Formats: sequence, structure tokens, C-alpha cells
Amino acid sequence: MNQPHTPIIPEPGEPVKLTAYSHGAGCGCKISPANLDKILHTTVPAVPDTRLLVGNDKRDDAAVLDLGNGSALISTTDFFMPIVDDAYDFGRIASANAISDVYAMGGKPVLAIAILGWPIDKLPPQVAQRVLEGSRAVCAAAGITLAGGHSIDCPEPVFGLAVNGMVRIANLKQNSTATAGCRLYLTKRIGVGILSTAQKKGLLKPEDAAIALESMTRLNSLGEKFGELPYVKAMTDVTGFGLLGHLAEMCEGSGVAAIIEMEKIPVIPSLDWYLERKCFPGGTTRNLNSYGHKVSELGERPRFILADPQTSGGLLVAVDENHTTEFEQLLRENGLPDDCCQSFGSLTGKNDELVITVR
Repeated sequence: MNQPHTPIIPEPGEPVKLTAYSHGAGCGCKISPANLDKILHTTVPAVPDTRLLVGNDKRDDAAVLDLGNGSALISTTDFFMPIVDDAYDFGRIASANAISDVYAMGGKPVLAIAILGWPIDKLPPQVAQRVLEGSRAVCAAAGITLAGGHSIDCPEPVFGLAVNGMVRIANLKQNSTATAGCRLYLTKRIGVGILSTAQKKGLLKPEDAAIALESMTRLNSLGEKFGELPYVKAMTDVTGFGLLGHLAEMCEGSGVAAIIEMEKIPVIPSLDWYLERKCFPGGTTRNLNSYGHKVSELGERPRFILADPQTSGGLLVAVDENHTTEFEQLLRENGLPDDCCQSFGSLTGKNDELVITVR
């Protein structure tokens, strides 16, 4: 991402544009997959814990602990810098994004704790109050309480949640349990990273701003229902690594490869207009540099779309090929648009390339 200009401290009553106070935006702030591999690498032997069903070694959306009664605790945290200017909407987006990790494991969220970093010397505390109000609204929609948290004086505004959830172990979904033959689905359209870059450049159309906001604040609560479906073989949510990165993680963890059809991937309709104007985030290039060697050769448009960092993106779901009709009916019944109710690809046996695109 481009470094921001030095923000001017707003006068009392003057509108605050939060994106002017941070060098990154949303899940585009994530450390690249390549650097994350280096950070997580350790020569220190892990302390065995037979209760830990999912940990760092799985590269999944959340940690999962067996409670010994057929249920498990899901624990996750996620936070980032502003992707929108409005404080209330920033709180909503960051909260929906953090809660999504519980849904991506097939679980039910039960409790949230706030994480707040605030530049007290630059932004008034009343703006941070609005961030928390937005968070409380989304937590309420998810049926949970924002029960507390921790705050620090920070050079840039940062907000997110630590979230706990519950799941029956039989309903637990992981990103490493997909099987060859599964069909692939995505529950939200791709493109919010491109739209957020257009906003920074002053090119974002009002109607597209509304589309992006609706997408980023919509809860992935369908994940809890998907957890109850035995024919849903694997699941993850699509965030800062883009669809391509999270699909590559699913393939690598499951020992399969994916074949995807570009024309069937659900995308925000106006993306080509913004791509013509070079509206793509720096995180796209960073993503491709990290995992581009694992996928088939891509044209320019597919690269910018498939590696676009998503913030509070949709669920990537691998479904047994014999149950696609009933799964698609479930998606339609829950109001998903037509392009999200069709499969955009399938999984095959292991291949030298994790993801193969068909134009």
C-alpha cells in the first residue's frame, strides 16, 4: 500500500477520514504468506496437547480445543487498520471479519473481546467510541456480547476482536479436509480490495461504495449451518490472501489440486472499470509473489481478481459432488445471488500446480 500523507489533526466538529491515518487497509494489512511462513517457523519442539484439535500447524482460521464432552472451543483473533473512513462502519467491518473465523470452522460465536489501538494525539476518543458502537451492533446481530477488551495508545488506529465460539466436534470444518471430486463455492463476490483502492484514489462510485460496505458487514453466519452438513468437506473464509491464496492453502493442506473457471467466479460487476484505471492494492502483488509459483500461469485480469485481498470476504466451501443440488438450493433459500449459487470449480488429485485456471 502507498504510505499515507501526514494527516492533519481534525478540528472539533470536522469530519474524520480514518483511512488518512493508516498505511494499510483492512485485511490488506496482513503479513504476506511468505513472510508468515518465516515468522511461524520454529526449531523449538511443540508441547504436546492432545486436546488441541486445530493449532498453528494446520494454518486454519482458528484454534480449536476439545472440551471432552463432544464439543470444542473455537478461539480466534483478528484486527486491522481502517478500510473505510467512517468510524462506525470500521467497527462493523472489523467485527464481522473477526467473527467470520468462528463461522468458517462451522461454529457458533459466543463471546467477543475488543482490541483497540488509538492515536490519542491525533484522533479524539469520541471517534473510537463510534468504532466500538459499530462493533456492538455487529456483535448483537451475531447474538453475542462485546464483553470487554484492551486498548493502547498507538501510532495508527487499529481495531478488531478476539472471539470465542462453540462447535460440536462432529460439525467441525477445517480447510485441510477437502477431497478430490468436491465442487467449490464462494458465498460473497470478489473485489472489495479493488474497490477500497479506488476509494483511496477518489474514484469509487457511490453505488459501489454501498456494495462494498454491504459485503464487508454481512455476517458469514451460514457457516454454522454448513457445519451441520456432512457433505461439506472443507471450509475457510477468504480474506487478505485473496481467493487464490486461501484456495491454495486448502489444496495444500488436503493434498489435492483445484481447477477453476474464471467466468464462474462471483465478482463485483464493476471491477473491470476500476482495473482499467489501475485500482488494485499493493497486497495483490505481495500475494502473488508469495504463492504465484504454486498456481498455473495467469493473465493480467485473473491475477488482479484472484489475488485481490478481501476484507470480511465470503466462505470458500468444498462440497461433495453428489450433493451439489441440495447445497445450491440452500444457498438460494438464504438469499445469495445467482453467481454465488453455482460452483466455480472442482478439486482433483494432487498436481504439481495447486490451482489450475480455465479461461
